[in-house]
Amino acid sequence: MIKAKKSLGQNFLIDDKILNKIVNSATIKDQNILEVGPGTGNLTSKILEKNPSKFYVIEKDNELAAKLNEKFATKLVIFNKDILEIDETVLFNKKLTVFGNLPYNISTEILSKWIINLKNDVWFNCLILMFQKEVANRIIAQSNTSEYGRLSILCNWRLEIKKICDIKPEAFLPKPKIDSSLLFFSPKKKFFMLKDPKNLEIITRIFFNQRRKMIKKPFNQLFNGNTNIQNKLNIDLNLRPQNLKFETYYNLAKEYENLRS
Repeated sequence: MIKAKKSLGQNFLIDDKILNKIVNSATIKDQNILEVGPGTGNLTSKILEKNPSKFYVIEKDNELAAKLNEKFATKLVIFNKDILEIDETVLFNKKLTVFGNLPYNISTEILSKWIINLKNDVWFNCLILMFQKEVANRIIAQSNTSEYGRLSILCNWRLEIKKICDIKPEAFLPKPKIDSSLLFFSPKKKFFMLKDPKNLEIITRIFFNQRRKMIKKPFNQLFNGNTNIQNKLNIDLNLRPQNLKFETYYNLAKEYENLRS
């Protein structure tokens, strides 16, 4: 019996109904599949039953990677690596459908990395990912809500997002202390063009550094009180960061790039 490692944020999904819901969320047959954090292989088995064309898994835990190799042998390709140290755009030459019960302690870091490193030609067809419910709510949040912030803006820049379902702690072993949510992401065909996505990260970090205060200070910090930009984007500096829509932040990132080009 393999014990979950708290240091790696491991909670193994054991609920058969939820596992079936996950594999039925996207087409698997004859597709190239990537599973991140397969753990003990419960979801892995379900995916294999759907006959993928090629199946890759990324598992950091050495013990779990060895067990997966014993259990599935030649049926999949195992990368015993840290997902944060992998460049998916280099490792895979065909688009993937990605499944992941992401370690909760680094889930936002993984997703942010994937988005910031996206090229015009996206390396995945879709992402079906598990998050803490609180984090999922931040990802799908809209402006003028308390959950709206950096993660909402970054994710909605390149991705269409929908919630598949919420999941209770009883679906996992060991049981986490919080509810979880399953989200489905697909690449947007039309999106706001930026030279470097890291500029959007910079803009949102500075604006949301003091989310309860008016945006006058972060705006002046970034744009030296440039009233031309303020008027062009029709920004009220008495608003707070959560009051600005997605498009306003994308335009701010563009203006930030223009000032530095």
